Amino acid sequence: MRPLSSLPIDLRRRIRGVLFDIDDTLTSNGQLTAESYSAMERLQRRKFIVIPITGRPAGWCDHIARMWPVDAVVGENGSFYFRYNHADRRLDKRFSVDDKHRSENRRRLEELGNLILSKVPGCALASEQQYRESDLAIDYCEDVTPLNATDVENIVALFYRAGANAKVSSIHVNGWFGDYDKLSMTRRLMRECFGVDLDAQREQYLFVGDSPNDAPMFAYFSNSVGVANVADFGGRISQLPTYVTRERCGAGFVEVVDSLLSV
Repeated sequence: MRPLSSLPIDLRRRIRGVLFDIDDTLTSNGQLTAESYSAMERLQRRKFIVIPITGRPAGWCDHIARMWPVDAVVGENGSFYFRYNHADRRLDKRFSVDDKHRSENRRRLEELGNLILSKVPGCALASEQQYRESDLAIDYCEDVTPLNATDVENIVALFYRAGANAKVSSIHVNGWFGDYDKLSMTRRLMRECFGVDLDAQREQYLFVGDSPNDAPMFAYFSNSVGVANVADFGGRISQLPTYVTRERCGAGFVEVVDSLLSV
C-alpha cells in the first residue's frame, strides 16, 4: 500500500465519484462524527457522486438514502441499492433476489443462525438483524466481547458449509444465499442510475474501505484507499487497497476528501 499523498494530482482531478464503506471507514468508534458527515456534504456540493457501500441493513439504508447527503446506497453487502428521488419524494429500491426467494432465504438463514450461535459461544445476532432483508449478520465484536480470529473463521466456515456466501467486516460476519456482492450491485447501480459503465470508467471513481468484505472493491478499483485501520486485519484481506491514509476510521475518510477537494 502506498501513502494517499502519492495519489497523483492528475488522477485526483479525474475523480467523479467517491464510494465508501461505513463502519470504521466513515465512522469512528461506532459514531458518525460531524467531520465525516460534513465531508460527504462537501463532496456532494462539489458535484461528486457520493455512495456508501455497506453491509448494514435495509432499515438503516432507507434512512441513509433519504436523510444523508448521498446519491444512493448499496446495502447488505450488495443485496440491494436504494436511491431517493427527491423531486418525486419516492424511494427507489432494486434487489438482487426477488421477494419470494428472499423470504425463503430468510427462513434458511434463521435456521443457520441458530446453528452458529450454538457452535460458537460468545457470538450473537447483530442488534439490527430484524431490519435486514437478505442476509444474516453475526456480531463478533460490536456489542459482544470481541472473539478471537479462530472463532471468526469458524463462523465463516459454518456459512460456507451451508452453501452460503460469507464476508467479514470490522464488526460482523455477514452471510447470504445468492450470487452477488458489493461490487456486482455497485456496477448495476452505476449503470441503471447514472449511465456509467464502470468497466470503462472505473479510473474516474475512488473507493474507500477498511476490512475483508471490501476486498472485491479494492481489487476492482485502481483508485482504492484503505483508512489506516485496514492494517488491523493483517493477512486476512485477500486484496489490499492501492493507497492508505495516515489517519484511522472517519478521520481517514476526511483525509481522503480533503485530498480530492484540494486540487
